[in-house]
Amino acid sequence: MRVTFLGTGDSFGSGGRFQACILLEHPGGRILLDCGASSLIAMRRLGIDPGTIDVVLVSHFHGDHFGGLPFMILDGQFSHRSRPLTIAGPPGVQERVRAAMEGLYPGSSSTPPPYGIRYVELAVGLATSVEGCEVTAVLVDHSPGAEGRGYRVSRGDTVVAYSGDTAWTESLVELASGAALFICEANFFEKRVPFHMTYRTLEAQRERLQCARILLTHVGPEMLARAGESAIEIAGDGMVVDLGA
Repeated sequence: MRVTFLGTGDSFGSGGRFQACILLEHPGGRILLDCGASSLIAMRRLGIDPGTIDVVLVSHFHGDHFGGLPFMILDGQFSHRSRPLTIAGPPGVQERVRAAMEGLYPGSSSTPPPYGIRYVELAVGLATSVEGCEVTAVLVDHSPGAEGRGYRVSRGDTVVAYSGDTAWTESLVELASGAALFICEANFFEKRVPFHMTYRTLEAQRERLQCARILLTHVGPEMLARAGESAIEIAGDGMVVDLGA
């Protein structure tokens, strides 16, 4: 599996980074972990055709994580996309995406695109087969109403875990267990803000996270300013990681 970090920034593009968007590629298809509002730009900058994406996994309903979907859906329509698209996420994902489309382009959700979209609601704790991978959703601690989820994406013996946005919660131990790569938000270095992770908290819990590697993402100004103090790797836009088959 190949992991390409398309967007590793916070909501506000700190450090010139794109919003949350991570591409997982395997022989059976292409999966996006989140699709923030800037994701089409990020994909095109790296020469990735949005029409080749098979699945988007939405971690929660904040614009910097799913706000790019209306643009991606309409781009597929105007570029004559033929590949079906699966959008999977927390309960209500179809209604949330359609509402976002109506907010940005009134009337756009009333006509289904010709290439076909399938919406899948992922039940917490239940492994679901999605385009050649098994996806398991885990509850995390993020803003009320956002329906925050972390994901384990498994193909064969390779597991990629993704925290989405969250404060520290014990479910992260389960989420990261046995993962070849745990992609974890670290919006702040040590400043405590509700519903978000600090590097200092993650550092204190590192030994409990039984994963091979951690990469930090969703980094904000404080984290960027103190990046040299971090003993855990920080992902950057365009970074590529190759994992086992």
